[in-house]
Amino acid sequence: MDFGLDDGGREVAGLAREVLAPGTDPAALWKALGRAGLLTLSVPEELGGAGLGVLESALVLTEVGRRAAPVAALSTVALGVLPVVRAGTPAQRAALLGAVVEQDAVLSAALHEPSTPLTRSPRTRAERDGPDWVVTGTKTGVPDAADAHRLLVPVDLAGTGTGVLVVDPTAPGVEVRPTPTSSGRPECTVVLRGARSAQLLGDDDTGRALAELHRCALAGATAVGDGVLAGALELTAAHVGSRVQFGRPLATFQAVAQQVADVYIAARTLHLAARAAAWRLSVGPAFDPAPDADLDVAAHWLAEQAPPALHTCQHLHGGLGVDAGYPLHHHFGLGRDLARAVGGVEHTLDRLAARAATD
Repeated sequence: MDFGLDDGGREVAGLAREVLAPGTDPAALWKALGRAGLLTLSVPEELGGAGLGVLESALVLTEVGRRAAPVAALSTVALGVLPVVRAGTPAQRAALLGAVVEQDAVLSAALHEPSTPLTRSPRTRAERDGPDWVVTGTKTGVPDAADAHRLLVPVDLAGTGTGVLVVDPTAPGVEVRPTPTSSGRPECTVVLRGARSAQLLGDDDTGRALAELHRCALAGATAVGDGVLAGALELTAAHVGSRVQFGRPLATFQAVAQQVADVYIAARTLHLAARAAAWRLSVGPAFDPAPDADLDVAAHWLAEQAPPALHTCQHLHGGLGVDAGYPLHHHFGLGRDLARAVGGVEHTLDRLAARAATD
């Protein structure tokens, strides 16, 4: 099978590389991504987007990861735009996607609960009160929550089903607490105490919206992880090729070459897994009604293989790898955060084991 990009995909990736210039101020970089239309590739054309799919958005996220760019692209694209496009009502699409198109608004989602990553049976509970839902619960590891225009919040609908509510993070009853991350990227614990929401994503209590949210989250995280590891490998190859010890470039030492080869294998495998997962999700249910297997494989490879591969890259750089003026430590920290975002090694392995038991 040919996993090469078509002309459109190559243009998207090339434009993203052009926009994501190293050293650009994060606020200016965010505006540049918005002006280039790279945040809204999957938004329908009638709403001001390009009408493309998951794969094209994943290409942008991969380039964001390659540069370890400090922008809210993963949150907005994978945790906001894509699930709203795939599961939202026409009115929800117009309101939420319009804010991204016109204002470069940040969207995000609260996927995790204490001790339960990517929960499919939320303990956060919502009960009806007239036309609104009243929400109570705690969500952890919510990226860019403090800057978000809206949050997508998975909830138990008073025991009648599972859904995803659209919540304003500045509304009464919502407390946003900043929490530390390995990369220094903004992330929060969100505590909901009687917060109100009038919007149930897709008006659907069957769990379909939550399933789409999880799929888009995994596709986005693995796409960024693909770029993170590829970017770290590029930096490492350049370093060991130019750094001289004992009169020879480091790359000519057998042990160094073997370690770089191990990182290359991990990076290329993650690239293939992430690209295949994004492609299967992009082609739609008419072609592939069950894209979750590839997503689970890609998530597990990211969680298990990316952190040690990035550790090898750090090791081969020596002290330079943690220099604040050198970019590798951004890749290292972001890779650890992404491994946690997909649930970690044990969670992803449990998902694969459960899938194998039912297939």
